[in-house]
Amino acid sequence: MRNIFSISIMMLLTLLVAGSAQAKADIEGTTVEYSSKGVVMKGYFAYDKNIRGKRPGVLVVHEWWGLNDYARKRARMLAELGYAALAVDMYGEGKQAAHPDDAGKFSSELMKNFGTAKDRFLAAMEFLKAQPVTDPGKIAAIGYCFGGGVVLNLARQGIDLKGLASFHGSLAAVVPAERGSLKAKVLVLHGANDKFITKEQIKAFKDEMKNAGADFRFIAYPGALHSFTNPEADEYGKKFNIPVAYNSAADKKSWKEMKNFLKQIFENKKPQ
Repeated sequence: MRNIFSISIMMLLTLLVAGSAQAKADIEGTTVEYSSKGVVMKGYFAYDKNIRGKRPGVLVVHEWWGLNDYARKRARMLAELGYAALAVDMYGEGKQAAHPDDAGKFSSELMKNFGTAKDRFLAAMEFLKAQPVTDPGKIAAIGYCFGGGVVLNLARQGIDLKGLASFHGSLAAVVPAERGSLKAKVLVLHGANDKFITKEQIKAFKDEMKNAGADFRFIAYPGALHSFTNPEADEYGKKFNIPVAYNSAADKKSWKEMKNFLKQIFENKKPQ
């Protein structure tokens, strides 16, 4: 009897190990090209090959540095959660900035010509929707810093998404939201010690969202500076003497909030 019991336990453990190995994500990540108004955009598309069928899609809008390894990393992390993720190229041709002066120039040019930014985002969204693994009826977006400002302004203009999350993003409005203009649910994940955003700007944003009747949440993380989710922020801060820094606790908490948010807006079970 003992031998039979031992064999049964071993078989059960073997099945559990095999099941875990089978369930492990197998992420396919590739550079992809699409176009917007004649400009070639070079994004990064990631998904889990072990998941069958269609799954919700999430667009990732990069920081002011451009589509770099950090944005690709976040796309892969979303793929590991079971989503089809596209890291968006907002600058075109995969252009990146190596210095804050260039990053500021690239990002401010797009924010001043927001119609171009919107066109490029919509081109990326249509590309993501067209992928065989993507459920085109379930699309969301997240953005970091500059990217956070982009997705918030797209929300103000009535972009048709299930929801969007901004990580340490700018709050300024290109065109302020009007009553009923926001279709997407909004999650703002903010560093309470962010030196780039004033208390007045936070109040103005919250008032704007309330007056527009938006479905939004604003979460501030004590002690967190700008770029608190990016492990390279400490190096950027020292190298360029700017008030940015990584905050591990805020990074983990904000990612967890985003995970719960995506589950909520897509209304179906997702991987933990």
